[in-house]
Amino acid sequence: MEKIEISIEGMTCGHCAMSVTNELATLAGVSSVTVDHQSGKATVESEGVSQDQLSAAVEEAGYQATGFATVNG
Repeated sequence: MEKIEISIEGMTCGHCAMSVTNELATLAGVSSVTVDHQSGKATVESEGVSQDQLSAAVEEAGYQATGFATVNG
């Protein structure tokens, strides 16, 4: 299982965070999603999901993924 933090541009409210959460959660291989609109970050636990797939899901929700970082632990 891999944990990835995604920096997301454009989220301003809880509804924004929910839209991103819903899109990321639909990807096969994603086991958990946490999105915080205040920090502009999403944390995704997944297996076999590419950054391109994550980025596409964020864009489908109407926002832009601006960076990815692997989270240890």
